[in-house]
Amino acid sequence: MLSTNGDTFLGGDDFDRAITDHWIRQNEIHPDALKEDKNLSQAIRLEAEKAKKHLSFSDAYEGTVSGLSCRISRQEFEGLIQPLVDKTLQCCTSALRDAQTDRAHINRVIMVGGSTRVPLVKQSVSDFFGQEGYDKVNPDEVVALGAAIQADILAGNQKDLLLLDITPLSLGIETIGGLMDVIIPRNAKIPTSVGRRYTTSVDGQRNLKIAVFQGERDLVEHNRKLGEFTLKGIPPMPAGLPKIEIQFLLNADGILNVRALEERSGVEQTIEVKPQYGISEEDMAMMLLDSIRHAQEDMEIRGLLEARNEGNSIVLSAAKFLQQHHALFTEAENAALRTYAEALKAAIAGSDKDRINQAIEALNTFSNPLAHRAMDFTIAEAMHGRKIGS
Repeated sequence: MLSTNGDTFLGGDDFDRAITDHWIRQNEIHPDALKEDKNLSQAIRLEAEKAKKHLSFSDAYEGTVSGLSCRISRQEFEGLIQPLVDKTLQCCTSALRDAQTDRAHINRVIMVGGSTRVPLVKQSVSDFFGQEGYDKVNPDEVVALGAAIQADILAGNQKDLLLLDITPLSLGIETIGGLMDVIIPRNAKIPTSVGRRYTTSVDGQRNLKIAVFQGERDLVEHNRKLGEFTLKGIPPMPAGLPKIEIQFLLNADGILNVRALEERSGVEQTIEVKPQYGISEEDMAMMLLDSIRHAQEDMEIRGLLEARNEGNSIVLSAAKFLQQHHALFTEAENAALRTYAEALKAAIAGSDKDRINQAIEALNTFSNPLAHRAMDFTIAEAMHGRKIGS
């Protein structure tokens, strides 16, 4: 499997609803009448489902419900459902893009689900992929049969078949500022193992909390928390010095093992979570839709938080630099460095990402020559009285 995409809120019921609404308009039925008469509402819906099936092999349908005329042609039906079919094709486009392939590389398109019997669906899919949809399997049974085969594989009974599945939602951890750092992206093949290196943000930090999340939003507060654990006993070191590797191992059963290892000391901690436990297809679809709806907003928030994180790190570095090397510089230089650092602090307190980045650049531009002088002095002190042999 290379990718998965779809709209779990879209299906045959939407086709039925389109016919139902058409008949309601046709018979000038007031919505309140349907609310009061639930039996009539249900009868029209059942008649609509019957009409949908009939139109798969006929050009028109005509019936009655409680004395109301219910008629519709295939042409009218196709006009009603065309926007719904277009949504399906949009999902196909997204699936191809996520799989990093194109229509020319698709060998066969298998028609699955009762609604694939609708002629417009068949024709639209055939036109989209440039080939006839394969409908020689029972569309109502094919998913259940496939699930049964996969169950047999996972049970160890089927040795000559293997399904390489994918993860439907991204998996990652929370970083500074509540950001989601994705480690295993959505549509990654499973089983898979991915590692990434992190470090501490505070001097002498002995413990590191690792919170695992699932979802597509840039902030963890909008994603689903799967679990958390604490890596304890990190030897006290300056911020940025510890090397902490966090590894995600996702197996074929959808079980996620997360391991955190501080490489210098060998301190290690692990946790096991089930990424898909308790989450429905509808919830997954809603999480994906939310990520699309809020993409621009999330991108702006991430940009601001990343700028703040970088700015805070530089402010701390500047303070440490001043404390260690203030004697090397003039009072004017020390005062100017403090002024640039204060300007960066003020920018961080605001919500203008560009202003923060400008303040970072200004501080870096001013401090770089000072840093070179401090480095030259440190090297000279270290080499004092020593000879370099040829």
